[in-house]
Amino acid sequence: MLQSTSDAELLEASARRDSASFAELVLRYYTPVYRMVWRVMNGHAESEDVAQEAFVKLWQNPSQIREARALKGWLMRVASNLAVDRLRKKPSTDNEVIDEIADPTQRADAELAEKAASDRVDQAIAKLPERQKLVVYFEGMSNISAAAVMDISVDAIESLLTRGRRALRESLTDDWRGLLEELAQR
Repeated sequence: MLQSTSDAELLEASARRDSASFAELVLRYYTPVYRMVWRVMNGHAESEDVAQEAFVKLWQNPSQIREARALKGWLMRVASNLAVDRLRKKPSTDNEVIDEIADPTQRADAELAEKAASDRVDQAIAKLPERQKLVVYFEGMSNISAAAVMDISVDAIESLLTRGRRALRESLTDDWRGLLEELAQR
């Protein structure tokens, strides 16, 4: 029923404290917000808390979104700011990252190889400067949307993305064949 309702209508209803409308907004945008937070926080166990906090801020004042088409960008920006703030306050430790439950149908060595490849890429991304890292994490967003989220020009987004990709290519240059082989075994 609410799936066909526009974001603008859902925001208006949320401002009137219609929890069903707000729940529909969460269904629409939680996954991309959580994925971005998870990557910014390097898979930190508090990623879900940070993503939820962004939605709490929306629930507290949905009328602060003046144009419904800016909703996703607003959520991404709030969530990325919350993630960066959380990382500054509390350094992450490896033991806080919880591994997923293994699929018994996968070969153990293929799973380990995939995790090792993923970890190497994540480590390379984590070494990027903060703004380059954020641009890399805004996957699936247009440069225009990412620029709006970060409150910078599209040219600046393109520059950050180019420099980030170049830095990743340089840091992974010795590993790229091995990474491709490991990921091909999936």
